Amino acid sequence: MLRAAAIASLLLGSCHAFGQPAAPRPEFEVASIKLNKSGDGRMMIMPDRGGRFAATNISLQFLVTLAYRIKDFQLSGAPAWLNSERYDIEAKAEGDPGFDAMPPLLQTLLEDRLQFKYHREAKELPVYALVVAKAGKLRASEGECGPRPDGPPPPPEPGKLPTPLCGGAFMGPGHINALKVPITQVVDMLSRLTNRIVVDKTSLTGKYDINLQYTPEQGQFQAPPGGAPPGMPPLPPVDPNGPSLFTALQEQLGLKLESQKGPVEMIVIDHIERPSEN
Repeated sequence: MLRAAAIASLLLGSCHAFGQPAAPRPEFEVASIKLNKSGDGRMMIMPDRGGRFAATNISLQFLVTLAYRIKDFQLSGAPAWLNSERYDIEAKAEGDPGFDAMPPLLQTLLEDRLQFKYHREAKELPVYALVVAKAGKLRASEGECGPRPDGPPPPPEPGKLPTPLCGGAFMGPGHINALKVPITQVVDMLSRLTNRIVVDKTSLTGKYDINLQYTPEQGQFQAPPGGAPPGMPPLPPVDPNGPSLFTALQEQLGLKLESQKGPVEMIVIDHIERPSEN
């Protein structure tokens, strides 16, 4: 009797669990995806107040990496058009979610509009560990960021680097500028530059101002052919005899990248389609 009662209790509990409605997927209230045929080399993403997300002239491959918080080298099975074609995206979410809340919304957008299907795999690949090579070289910033100004920042003067907003960063060929950013943001930029996962082993918990100058090597972020895109002032020239990224990290920030091996999560595309016209 006790055994029968226990089984009945389990079955009733299961039926109750199965009967519960699934949590709704986070999704934009409205969203537009349109092919960009301008031929412009500039790309811009502007999260805005009121749950708005706007991206101009971006590849849908970039959107996938943004939605799933991965780098290009963690994506497998992508068709050529996913990175070659450019799109403009405008979307509006309910309420006022910040930029950090956008990835789940973008995932739903990709699944609905591109019929995106994938699976995950883990591979043992080369990675870098970011460690402190010289303590005290990188000092935490003082104070907190105030309210962000409305609208985009003004363009930089010719030959000067753009000034990032507080809490933000600028990454150009041979330059990384950032104001009051956590070390996790530095790790993300280094991962994009080295095409490897970078693991934070610094134990640094503050927020930092970064001004890193280096000479890009083959495969790292290079200046676009023909210089800056039309309408953009030229950036400072890169010193061809300057230090490598690895040397600059040690000399200027007291940080070091150590080569290791570790598990890297990959997203393998099973199915994806071009978005239909709105």
